[in-house]
Amino acid sequence: MLDYLLSLGPLYLCGLALGCIVAYFPLRKAYVDYRIWRLGGVRSPLIATNPLWGLPFFVSAGSKQINNELLDHFEGLFKNTPPECPNCVEISTFGVVRFLMTQEPEHVKTILATKFNDFGKGPRFHDTWSPFLGDSIFTTDGQTWADSRALIRPMFIKDRVRDLEIFDRWTDALISQIPADGQTIDMMDLFYRMTLDVTTDFLLGDSVNSLGNPKHEFVDAFKEVQRIQMLLTILSPFRNFIPKHRYSRGIRILERFISPYISRTLSLSPTDLDTLSKSDKDFTFLHSLALSTRSPKVIRDQLMSVLIAGRDTTAATLSWTIYELAHYPAIYARLRSTILATVGATRPPTYEDLKSLTYLTHTLNETLRLYPAVPYNLRAALRDTSLPGVPGQPDIAVLKGDVVVYSALSMQRRADLYPPVSAMFVDPAVFSPDRWDHWTPKAWNYLPFNGGPRICVGQNFAMTEMAFTLVRLLQKYDRLEYRGDWHAQYHKAEIVGAPGHGVPVVFHEAEDGDAAAA
Repeated sequence: MLDYLLSLGPLYLCGLALGCIVAYFPLRKAYVDYRIWRLGGVRSPLIATNPLWGLPFFVSAGSKQINNELLDHFEGLFKNTPPECPNCVEISTFGVVRFLMTQEPEHVKTILATKFNDFGKGPRFHDTWSPFLGDSIFTTDGQTWADSRALIRPMFIKDRVRDLEIFDRWTDALISQIPADGQTIDMMDLFYRMTLDVTTDFLLGDSVNSLGNPKHEFVDAFKEVQRIQMLLTILSPFRNFIPKHRYSRGIRILERFISPYISRTLSLSPTDLDTLSKSDKDFTFLHSLALSTRSPKVIRDQLMSVLIAGRDTTAATLSWTIYELAHYPAIYARLRSTILATVGATRPPTYEDLKSLTYLTHTLNETLRLYPAVPYNLRAALRDTSLPGVPGQPDIAVLKGDVVVYSALSMQRRADLYPPVSAMFVDPAVFSPDRWDHWTPKAWNYLPFNGGPRICVGQNFAMTEMAFTLVRLLQKYDRLEYRGDWHAQYHKAEIVGAPGHGVPVVFHEAEDGDAAAA
């Protein structure tokens, strides 16, 4: 047979190959249509089912990511969708994996909770992320994921988070970096450095001290690895064509930093670790992991995951909060007034103080509404399943291996999910913590820490760290001035969404009389 085909000549063979390729995609589509019909579901609106239309989509997505226009790209997917399926679209490049893009709360509820066992990170996500995060809580499913969560949870229980000493130490270090003479300072840079110091201190019992040494190679490597990781995720079908030299080099730098801590901890006997566990001051996250596993790889993977979650999400949220507060002096004044009324001008807040500062919580909630820390996320179908259609319409079929991409950033900015604009409810596009005084978002319309069984295990730690930091800043400074171009700011969407132009501000220190009067 092979000899016969070769005898036909190269022109005939090229034509035959082209014919097979042309025939493959409609046949593949027909096969998928048949499987969807067997499931009793339907497709969402199609953007592409073949390379002719699919490749330009992914090229555009990669370009938008590089040029920080990913939200416009994502929201543009739904501009021409029919009312039968207004918030979900489908694309497939090579006909094998369908990517469903959604901004529908009921879909997010389904994949995170209602049909939790039908969806997971999947093998494609694991393959893309495992060089960085290994087999950790963020890259695995099933029992491996459950075991990872069980390893991590003990260090985030309420009694551990209540100890605010680590936040006090590094918030003092942060404030020491703020100029006293009215000079402009990029608070985003300081927040990222501070939260890295907090997180490495919490994880390892020792900090990279990036506030004191901003040029530490660990800091640059961490940033570079995340930048490339986001690109690998967006261009997942083509990730093998993306150069990874800088990515691999960055991971080696991170591992070189944490490996001595892992080795030192594993050299401790179980008795030594058990004794340390009874000490709130000396017992670290690393010690907690070593109590449960002696595997250096397991410990390395979990450290990497908590490092990215603990540092970037908190720093980005604090950055957006200061960015918005600088634009609304009345909100800043009200927030400062409530803080001073509760803890005064100098006393460090207790855990109970932070929980009682309702307006502070509302301010952070409002920031997370407009700027959810993880703007884009995904789940893969682990078996044939479905997403709910709009009332009166059939469900959307999701086949095993299909990937559902959802955006909390896009969803939480949908005006139709909010009450009408009125004197009691300002435009949802506007930053207004006051709306939370008399409004609560509907379930699954607001997902600052994800939801369902995989809800963020460290959310109380993050909220406590952010609240503590803001209290200490607003105790000391009675006014905040923005020194950048407000309208030029943009959302830089990497793994975590941050202000693209940083947050250049001037803090004005309160005079003693003003602080006492307040």
